[in-house]
Amino acid sequence: MKGAELIFAPLGGCREIGMNLNAYGYGPPDNRRWIVVDVGVTFGDDTTPGVDLIMPDPIWLEGFADQIEAIILTHAHEDHIGAIGWLWPRLRAPIYATPFTAYLVAEKLRERGLADEADLRIMQLREKRQFGPFEVEMVTLTHSIPEPNGLAIRTPLGLILHTGDWKIDADPLIGEDFDQAKIEELGREGILAMVCDSTNVFEEGEAGSEGSARTALIQAVAEQTGRVAITSFASNVARVQSACEAAKANSRSVCLVGRSMLRIVGAAQSVGMLKGYSFVEPEDAADLPHENILYLCTGSQGEPNAALARIARGDHPSVKMGEGDTVIFSSRVIPGNERAIGEIQNMLAERNIRLVTSRQFDIHVSGHPCRDELRRMYMWAKPKISVPVHGERRHIKEHARFALSLQVPQAITPDNGDVIRLAPGPVEVIDQVPAGRLHVDGEVLTSDKAGGMWERKKMAYNGHLSVSVVLAGNKIEDGPIVVSRGFSEPDGRPADESMEPIDEAAEAAISGLKKAELSDDEKIERVLTKAVRRAAEIEFGKRPLVDITIHRV
Repeated sequence: MKGAELIFAPLGGCREIGMNLNAYGYGPPDNRRWIVVDVGVTFGDDTTPGVDLIMPDPIWLEGFADQIEAIILTHAHEDHIGAIGWLWPRLRAPIYATPFTAYLVAEKLRERGLADEADLRIMQLREKRQFGPFEVEMVTLTHSIPEPNGLAIRTPLGLILHTGDWKIDADPLIGEDFDQAKIEELGREGILAMVCDSTNVFEEGEAGSEGSARTALIQAVAEQTGRVAITSFASNVARVQSACEAAKANSRSVCLVGRSMLRIVGAAQSVGMLKGYSFVEPEDAADLPHENILYLCTGSQGEPNAALARIARGDHPSVKMGEGDTVIFSSRVIPGNERAIGEIQNMLAERNIRLVTSRQFDIHVSGHPCRDELRRMYMWAKPKISVPVHGERRHIKEHARFALSLQVPQAITPDNGDVIRLAPGPVEVIDQVPAGRLHVDGEVLTSDKAGGMWERKKMAYNGHLSVSVVLAGNKIEDGPIVVSRGFSEPDGRPADESMEPIDEAAEAAISGLKKAELSDDEKIERVLTKAVRRAAEIEFGKRPLVDITIHRV
């Protein structure tokens, strides 16, 4: 095709570990066809009060949504599928996923009322399909969830290997083995670019095997005498199975606690996994001897509404734990969750519950490749271009340096919003497009640039002042009255006394206006805002959010 280019454009996942959304385009600039790979989320934190989910803003893709051939999902982690129910109405392309992933995606579509509208199609492991100018083949890898897939994306201008999330696990326990032969075959075919996971690029060695984690988990449970709870990522079905095996080896029945745990187990059993395991209900588990029960709980990252947090607070309706019992954390600490996890662990300690973590036993292994695994992948794939993704800027920069040290001819460090031409010619950024974020605020999807979040953070850190005044023409009838929220009471003084300087500043500001100015609402608002904010800064060291209300009678 005359003037055709092969394009890669990440809208998420290149400034964070999570929130993945990638677009591949082929064709001349005025007539490109596209596929989208993954539509994920990240999670809110202290900087986004009230926001649970954050996702890429697809406004750029919306402009040519009718040119998108397919949305292809590599695996079922939230940072790869979590936004599909929110963003599909803006893209409206058919969704392709393997059976386990499709089961969970179908639930997300049902939650958003899209079950009968969205076009969700099953793509089997190792299947190959044509999407316009793209031939996409599923490549079986290993990760910390069932059915993780790389994508071999063939185009008239070259072959791309999009790895998704992966590691090299010699004993994955559930699912198929890492398909080294296919990677080597693709390398011989000739890989133009490898778009690759950067999560553990700073870690030497290898991530480790689920098989070794199972052995350690069985040993850890064997050393406990009372009730045992294991908390882990619910999506790690191999770890769920290992917990079941640890229970079986130690004469314990397993009780699933938490909606995510129940949902993931249901998805696994729907595709033939976890067969032969039975689970007891929480109400029945409470009647079992303490040494014969093992709870498998959500909440390993300190989520305040998850099962483990409720157990730690003592307000779970059917699971009670205390002195003589043990909670085993078979998970890693995701950066940013340290404080939340620490709070949960402190609450458990207050109840005299023993804590077991990976410091005592090797009960967790990462799902992402360390440097030795990356080295092997590059040796097998032999790409001409390294395109690191799935990382913060420091991860992506280091990954590019590492790839070049392995004799990869070219490497680029993409940022969210970069439009990168992979072929023809040398790899380069040819454009920068909008790559904002959307917040799920309650049930509202809103831009992170919307004023509401700025105001919420402003109030959280600086407080709020509301000033009202009543005027009749150019005469003050009542006020100004100042109402404050979120201010401390210095030196133990009553709140009304500590606000006197602000009241006086408002009074002085409006009294200083000329009669003609009292007819100008904008002038009154500017003068009062400036006066009370300045007084608050002097008295409290804060610059609050200020609202002025002018009543005219």
